[in-house]
Amino acid sequence: MGDPKFLRRTYDTPKHPWEAARMEEERKLLQKYGLKNKRELWKAQSILRGFRGQARDLQARLRVGEPQARRETDQLIGRLTRLGLLPVGTPTIDDVLALTTEDLLQRRFEWIVFHRGLAPTANGARQWITHGHFSIGDHRVTRPGYLVPSAEEPMISYCPTSPLANDDHQVRVALRERLQAHAAPVAAPAPEPTEGA
Repeated sequence: MGDPKFLRRTYDTPKHPWEAARMEEERKLLQKYGLKNKRELWKAQSILRGFRGQARDLQARLRVGEPQARRETDQLIGRLTRLGLLPVGTPTIDDVLALTTEDLLQRRFEWIVFHRGLAPTANGARQWITHGHFSIGDHRVTRPGYLVPSAEEPMISYCPTSPLANDDHQVRVALRERLQAHAAPVAAPAPEPTEGA
C-alpha cells in the first residue's frame, strides 16, 4: 500500500487572530459568497498569495533578463487567463499583482451558479451543489469550492438525473418569478390630477 499520506494544512491562518476590522471584513465575505467557514476564505487567500508571490519573483527575474522567467511568466498568465481571473488579451504581471481575494471567490462553482440565476442564494447554490443537482458538461460536480475555468462556465447546467432539471419544478418556477420581479423596471407613478383641471 505504500507509505501513509500525512495531510497538511492547505492554508495559512491570520498572524493576529483578533483584529476587529479584519474579522468584520471576513464576516462580510462569508455572507456574500456563501462560504461554510473562515477556512475556505483562508484557502482562497493562500492560493492568491501563492500567485502573487510567484508574480513578484518573476518580476524580479524579468528585470535581470532571464529567459526562463519569460516562459514561466507566460505560463502563469496563461493559467490565470484560462481560470478566468485575468482578462483575455495582453495581461501583464501587474494584473496578477492587482488580483484580490474577491476575484478568486467569484470563480468558485457556488458563486457562478448563483450569479447565473440557477439558485436563489449563494448558500442555496452551495446546498444544491453538494446534493448533486449541478453538472459541468457530462460530469456531476459536488464541490462548491471548485474553481471553474472560463471555458467550462457555459457548460454549467442542472444534472439530467436531478428533479430540478425539469423546467416545471416548483422551485424553478418560483426562482424564475423571483428573477423576473427583480428584472422588471419600476414604473413611474402616474401624476396626480390637479384640482383646477
